[in-house]
Amino acid sequence: MELSWYSLFLLPMALGLLGFIEPCTIGGHLLFLDTQNNRSSREKIIAVAIFIAVRSSVAGMFGGLIALLGQYLIGMQTYLWLIFGIIYLSIGIAFFLKKTGLIKRQIDLAPALWKQAQNPITLGLAFGLNIPACAAPILFGLLGLAATTGTALVGFVMMFLFGFFLSLPLVILAIIPSLAVKLNTLAIWLKHTGWVIGAIFVIFGLWSIWFGLYVDPANWAGDAGVAQ
Repeated sequence: MELSWYSLFLLPMALGLLGFIEPCTIGGHLLFLDTQNNRSSREKIIAVAIFIAVRSSVAGMFGGLIALLGQYLIGMQTYLWLIFGIIYLSIGIAFFLKKTGLIKRQIDLAPALWKQAQNPITLGLAFGLNIPACAAPILFGLLGLAATTGTALVGFVMMFLFGFFLSLPLVILAIIPSLAVKLNTLAIWLKHTGWVIGAIFVIFGLWSIWFGLYVDPANWAGDAGVAQ
């Protein structure tokens, strides 16, 4: 069984949606929607679309850069897959044991004033340069995967899709604001049931180890480039 590059697209889509319902990301998204309340319904949807495009592009550029750097480590990629697999397994176990304090650290590269803006472009840049604490393990896991893709384009697309699906539900919330309450309830439930994210990382870790042991990264990277 060979790893299809489609898997690298479906995975960031799924993890993006998972990241959206993380408690701390939901809070930030609701704050973003609050900054757009003075707009009409049509203007609000347009603002959300601009925000999603900018945020996704920032995430994509990170993915492309990481993948570009990974090209220079093609000979070491088997070991990187094994190392990341062990890291993902460890993160999954940490979620199961509710010992995620050490792996949940917020990284914020955006100026504080950007977060107080109402312009969706500025806010998209601010959110794109901010890694919420609860979403950090997911994002770093995907960046690690991007480093082993072998092509900057695949890395860009993969992380763009993650950013896109991390933000896409905002369109629904902009159209139906009442859903925000139900979403917040779901986030609270997930906050106390770490096994959901833990299971995903355990599966991701086992898959990464399998890939490192049985797939030739150099050949696969070439196939992925052709598949584009």
